[in-house]
Amino acid sequence: MEQKIKQDTYGTIGLNIRRLRLSKGIGQIELVRMMNLQGIPITRECLGKIERGVQHVQLQQLRAIKDSLDTTYDKLLD
Repeated sequence: MEQKIKQDTYGTIGLNIRRLRLSKGIGQIELVRMMNLQGIPITRECLGKIERGVQHVQLQQLRAIKDSLDTTYDKLLD
């Protein structure tokens, strides 16, 4: 069973993902493609929900996002 990381009421993790993704000039579809290449099945719709704080992020998804955006867990979770 995959662990899920719950977002706080403000959706901080999702907002951080979106901010970092946009700062690197990466679109949602491109990030999804990068994650799929790492073996993490995710759709653009799912990524959008994570970024909006509507859906919790799975640990494996967060790891793939971190690697794809070449960032740290601190920057994603802070």
